[in-house]
Amino acid sequence: MIAQPTAIITGPIFKEHDTGLRHPENVRRLEALSPVVEDCLNDAQKRFVLLEPQEASREAITRVHSRAYVEALREFCEDGGRKLDLDTSVSEGSYKAGLYAAGGLMRGIDAVLTGEAQNAFALVRPPGHHATAERGMGFCLFNSIAVAARYLIEEQGLSRVMIIDWDVHHGNGTQDSFYNDSRVLFYSSHQSPLYPGTGFLDDIGTGRGRGYNANLPVPPNSGDEVMQAAFTQILEPLAERYQPEFILVSAGYDAHWRDALYATALAVTTPGFAEMTARVKRLADTFCNGRLALSLEGGYNPEALAAGVGATLRVLAGENPEQAAYDQGQPDKALPAQHEFIRALLKEARQLHSL
Repeated sequence: MIAQPTAIITGPIFKEHDTGLRHPENVRRLEALSPVVEDCLNDAQKRFVLLEPQEASREAITRVHSRAYVEALREFCEDGGRKLDLDTSVSEGSYKAGLYAAGGLMRGIDAVLTGEAQNAFALVRPPGHHATAERGMGFCLFNSIAVAARYLIEEQGLSRVMIIDWDVHHGNGTQDSFYNDSRVLFYSSHQSPLYPGTGFLDDIGTGRGRGYNANLPVPPNSGDEVMQAAFTQILEPLAERYQPEFILVSAGYDAHWRDALYATALAVTTPGFAEMTARVKRLADTFCNGRLALSLEGGYNPEALAAGVGATLRVLAGENPEQAAYDQGQPDKALPAQHEFIRALLKEARQLHSL
């Protein structure tokens, strides 16, 4: 039996979010991915399909964001746009691009649910995981991953959605969206200290969501070995206990050791991203019939972004991670998982979550 293809969701609408070329999150990010997408679509085994993004409805967006914020952002963009805050720039086309970024991920989810695709990767911008109910921040306007999780719960009737965030920054907006909700298990590994200054180890949720929020704030240069140890000791046991019905990934590539914006970052390599993808895919295959969708978050070095996304796509389509990662470069240094601080951190995380 031939497996269904991996869906890639992207389109020219995302160029309408014009932040200016001096801004780290600019149109060149997706331009760097164009050869990757073209290469996938020319795959002789037809393992990929390109899908057009759709526009998210106002109802879908306001499950996560307040109506006041959505309307204010629309008016702000229609007025020509400028800076929402010190980091976040918008243009006239940013509001619509944001709707399509959230809707693009939902389009991928629909493809997975209907069997049109085995899994999906939404290559969209602006990113989303910092956006909260009341504000955009950190380059983000609408929290696409949170909107998608609400869609799975409210429209598709799921009760256990797992979100994995491997961006170098903590997904504060995503955490806030589900902090008291057991229907979403949120896991984030991220560099600390770093913007936005959230995502502490003991932030484990509250009320009905207590125990369903897991943060692993790790120091710079943690590297592949630490990320894999976190998967083994924290993420995979959490998934086994939770038994997710669908897995979503906030896929940021700014943890890559080549990333220009955060050169010291987490020292994750392209093979490291390939291996993380493979392990997440195995979780989806084990617990939710392969139902898996990713949405692009950060990643600001064009070469590192293209290498990481390319490796992820090839793994999603069935390649072994060792084959999928063409870029084999390594950072000068990375912490071992047996480093005293890392061992203590992982131990404390296991204790907090009774693993």
